[in-house]
Amino acid sequence: MTDVGARCPDCAPRRKLPQFEVGFVWLLRAVGAAAVVGAAVGALWGAALPNTAGFFTLAIGAGVGYCIGESVSIATNRKIGRQLQVIAAGGAVLAYVMHNIVAGYAIVPSDDLWGGIALIVAIFVGAGRLQI
Repeated sequence: MTDVGARCPDCAPRRKLPQFEVGFVWLLRAVGAAAVVGAAVGALWGAALPNTAGFFTLAIGAGVGYCIGESVSIATNRKIGRQLQVIAAGGAVLAYVMHNIVAGYAIVPSDDLWGGIALIVAIFVGAGRLQI
């Protein structure tokens, strides 16, 4: 039995939907998009708003995550999957590190509670954009 009725296994082999088939080339494109957009958005965040705190930081984290998730989605022709979610999360971490470098902080400051929360929000939003 298939989704469209009874078919013999030889005539209608089941295969994954094309949006779930993420090959090596698509993964490379996703890594490139996450790296470029993550670095650019993180540098912009660090230059424009180096000292953000409070709930406004949550909106910044959501925006950063959305930009990275959407860029990975576009670069991979709207494919989705766990590998792409991990790549988007890596792009969000890169954006946070770039923010700290441009703002003149340590790479991972120990007293940056709101920045850590923004990073978590960015990871969830970016990965959520690519969820199955």
